[in-house]
This record gives sequence, C-alpha cells and structure tokens, in this order.
Amino acid sequence: MQGPLLLPALVFLLSLFGAVIQKTKASCPQCPENASCVNNTYCTCDPGYASGSGQKLFTFPLEICKDATSSETTQGGKELQRIVDDFESLLTNQTLLRTGERQEISSRATSILQDVESSVLETALKMPEQKIQKIQNSTMAVETRVITDNCSEERQTFNLNVQMNSMDIHCRDVIQGDTQGPSAVAFISYSSLGNIINATFFEEMDEKDRLYLNSQVVSAAIGPKRNVSLSTPVMLTFQHVKINPRSKKVFCVYWESTEQGGQWSRDGCFLISMNKSHTMCNSTHLSSFAVLMALTSQEEDPVLTIITYVGLSLSLLCLLLAALTFLLCKAIQNTSTSLHLQLSLCLFLAHLLFLVGIDQTEPKVLCAIIAGALHYLYLAAFTWMLLESLHLFLTARNLTVVNYSSINRLMKWVMFPVGYGIPAVIVAISAASRPHLYGTTDRCWLHLDQGFIWGFLGPVCAIFSVNLVFFLLVFWILKRKLSSLNSEVSTIQNTRMLTFKATAQLFILGCTWCLGFLQVGPAARVMAYLFTIINSLQGFFIFLVYCLLSQQVQKQYRKWFREMVKSRSESETHTLSSKVGPDSKPSEGDVFPGQVKKKY
Repeated sequence: MQGPLLLPALVFLLSLFGAVIQKTKASCPQCPENASCVNNTYCTCDPGYASGSGQKLFTFPLEICKDATSSETTQGGKELQRIVDDFESLLTNQTLLRTGERQEISSRATSILQDVESSVLETALKMPEQKIQKIQNSTMAVETRVITDNCSEERQTFNLNVQMNSMDIHCRDVIQGDTQGPSAVAFISYSSLGNIINATFFEEMDEKDRLYLNSQVVSAAIGPKRNVSLSTPVMLTFQHVKINPRSKKVFCVYWESTEQGGQWSRDGCFLISMNKSHTMCNSTHLSSFAVLMALTSQEEDPVLTIITYVGLSLSLLCLLLAALTFLLCKAIQNTSTSLHLQLSLCLFLAHLLFLVGIDQTEPKVLCAIIAGALHYLYLAAFTWMLLESLHLFLTARNLTVVNYSSINRLMKWVMFPVGYGIPAVIVAISAASRPHLYGTTDRCWLHLDQGFIWGFLGPVCAIFSVNLVFFLLVFWILKRKLSSLNSEVSTIQNTRMLTFKATAQLFILGCTWCLGFLQVGPAARVMAYLFTIINSLQGFFIFLVYCLLSQQVQKQYRKWFREMVKSRSESETHTLSSKVGPDSKPSEGDVFPGQVKKKY
C-alpha cells in the first residue's frame, strides 16, 4: 500500500517545487527597503547603500540595505564614525581656539591632525577585509583603503576622493616595502578646520598681499609605517572654496610641525595647474595640505610695461644693426668683435623671446620650454659679458704689446666652450633636478620655490663680482700706465679709449642688473624705473659704444654710404638711358635730371 500512496505524494511535491522555481524565475523575491530587483531574480542595494551580509546580489528577504556611510555598516565603520563625531564635537569649541594664543592654537591643531590620522589608520588596519571605507559628516570626511595583495598589479595607483577633493598615490608608497600584513592609506578632508589654521599661519606672506585659504584642509597618511617621504610624488586635487578666483599668486602648502606649534610651509609642495574650480598640486611627502591664494594689491605699472616694450624694441633694432656690423665690417673683425657679436646675438634672442613669450603661460609645457630657453639665453649673455671683461683685462695688461696673437689664441680656444657650454650645463642640471619649477602661473620664468631662482641669480651674482674685480684691475693698470707714459699721442689715445670702454663695460654689463637687487624699501619704485629703463636700452648702449663711437666703424659706415649713393646714381643713369634708347639722340637744349648743361 505504501508504494501506491508514496508515488502520488512525490508527484505532488515535485510539482509544488517546480511551481516555486517558476514563480521565482517569473518575479523577484520581495526586496528590502533601499534595494531593487535585478533580472527578475536577485535583489541589490541602491547606490550609496550596502547589504548587511556584504553580498552585492542576494535573495534573502530579510536582508537589510544600509547607508554605505552609516556607522552601522561595519565594525570599522562604527570606529570611523566615532572619530568623526569626536572631531565634530571638538570643533564646536573652535571659538575658544580662535581666542587662544597663536602658539597654543597651532600646537592644538597639530595635535588634532596627528591624532585623527593615527586613529583613522588604526581603525582601517583592524578590519583589513573592509578594503574601502568611507564616512563623513558636516565637519569631516574620511576614505581609507587597505592593501593586502602587496601591489600585485604593475603601476597601480589608488585614487581617494572626499568632499570633491582627491588624491592619487602609488601602491608601492603605501606598503613601503612591507610584505608582512596589510597596509592602509587614509585621505581626510576637514570642512571648517581652515577657519582655525588660516592664512595668517603662513610665514612667507607678503605684507602687500591679502592671503586667504581657498580650499579645505586635507590630510594624507599611510600605515602601519608612518613614513612621510615618497618615491613618487602624491597628486592632490583641491576644489576651490571661492570659484573663479582672481588671484595671480597660488601656493600649495602643507602644515609643518615646529617648536612653536605649526605653520603653513611650501617646502616639497608644488603647483601643477589651476583652473576656475580646482587647483592641482603634488608633494614629495605626506602631511596635511591646503591651497593658499593671494590677492596682490600691487598691480602692474602700465608705465613700466610701456617702457619695457618700447626700450626692448629699440634694443632689438640696435642689436640687429650691431650684429650685422660685426659680421659685415671686415676691417674690424677680430677677437673683440667676435665677443661683441656673440653677446649681441644672445641678447637679441633673449629679448625677442621675452617680448613674445614671457606671458604665454598656457599650455604648461610650452611655458616651461620658454622659461628654460630664457634661462639659457640670459645665462649665455652674462657668460659672454664675463668673457668681454676678461678680454678687456688681458688687453689692458698687454697694452704695450703690438701683437695680441697670444691673447687671441687663448680667447678663441676658450670663448665658445665657455660662452655656450657653461650655461648649457647649468640649465641641464636645473631641468634634470626640478623640471616642474620652470614656468609660473603668471610668467614663463623660474619658480621661487626651493630657491630654484638661484640657478639664475647665483651665476649672475658671481659674474657681476668677477666683472667688478676685472674692472678695478683694469683701472689700476691704466693708472700705472698713464703715470709712466710720455707724450706719445697714439698711446695716450689708446689708453683713454680703454678707460672709456672699461667704464662703459661696467655700466652696460653690470650696473643694469645690479639695480634689480636694490628694489627694496622706500626706493623700490625708483630703482624699478632705473632698472627697467637702463636694462631695456642695453642693446642701444652696445650699438652706441661698439659701433657709433668706433672710428673704424664710422669709416666703414661712411664707405658703405658712399657706395650706396654711387650705386643708386648709377642705377638712375642706367634707367634714364634705357628710356631714351640707343638710337635716339637728345636735342641740343635737352637737359636730363641730374645732368648739368655745359657751355662751350
């Protein structure tokens, strides 16, 4: 009896099971709140929510989808939420912090930043299975990432985003060579901490600038090893607090812990790019970062701008004429004119590139190339100035020697390798060590960060000092020579000419640039005008001294002028004769232009 009764029961159970399966395929199970159906089969939590089991797809009807930033999502999330809440309660007393002493405020802020970073990293490392955690409230946002696979992917870079700020960091910098156990990286953004550690804590602020913090304060940290130095610079992108800022000065800064508490510093932080809404920086170390901007009260003087462009344009014309004179005037071609020619060419190219390219700040690569080229050309010009001074000294020292062959051989052997080689070495070293410091936000020139500008100012100061020594030596030699001379006119004239050229040499090649170092204090405006006027007319002075005041060049100019007049007269005569024709005869009374009627 059991067999016949068991068969109908099995058939009933199978048909019931099939109906359940069919119903499941036909429609989704009842999905919980904040979840939706996928392919009429599974449930998945809505964006911004996560399942309690951690599964992306599920069918269990009692599953719960929770806010991904909720402290109840994971145990690690609870810890992060506690840290965020503690920080928020701390900032409720920020009025007390503001009214405290400056050193106390900076010390307290440094302690807060270090405590938050340590707590966040410790929490992330307690739950390594939660590889990505995010939490935020009105005052603070945190994202952590845990690495357990020892950077299995080549060139793996992690991107962390909090409150519209982001950080890109290489995986190998996170693990720091530690293959034992998990490593973590944390990126933290503080909504209102910048109101406490504001721009007044930036020690490099110029009194003329109105400096303000135009980003949230963010912190970047790695653990368990709290190394701050990186093999690859970390890339930071900040959203501006004030969109479309009208600032020409932008500083990427980090919070530096000091004996007095802390301050904003630029060491190791570099500006990469900036637009209306974001600023991108990179840093060679980890810390807390922000973006400072300055609304400079000192606007560009339009008069100085006009003087610069008019003076440089005149200098370009004079330098071109001087270069053509040194090339074409064979009577004066010697070692001295070769030095003048190279100096004129370097200054001509430098001034021309300055006029057309100094403001071409976009694209950044082009601006960096222009800055590097200006760096090289002006260094080359100063090097040729040094060679000019050396040659003048050797000439004065051998004043009584008629044959300067030894001097010429020495100068011809060293001048081109020194004149163009030394500047190339300096620029190559600068470009190889810090290429990102070529080009600023408002000029295609060298950055002031990390003393990079001394790659130009250092050689210039050294050359000016050496030129001054040569100048004094030449005058000492000439003074001795004048006291021992007889009344030979030619020798006295040579000595006076050398004295004049020595004075002009110092004025043209040294004074024009030393004025740039004197633009400080109440006389800064006067020095700025003197520097601009004299420096922009440097090419005119070179043409005046080495061409217009040179007797040999004057003779050559007169010779060229006579040849031009003669050539023009012959051309007019040829034109008139071709108009009359070979067979025509002029009448007795005809007088052609330029022809004098003769009487017999």
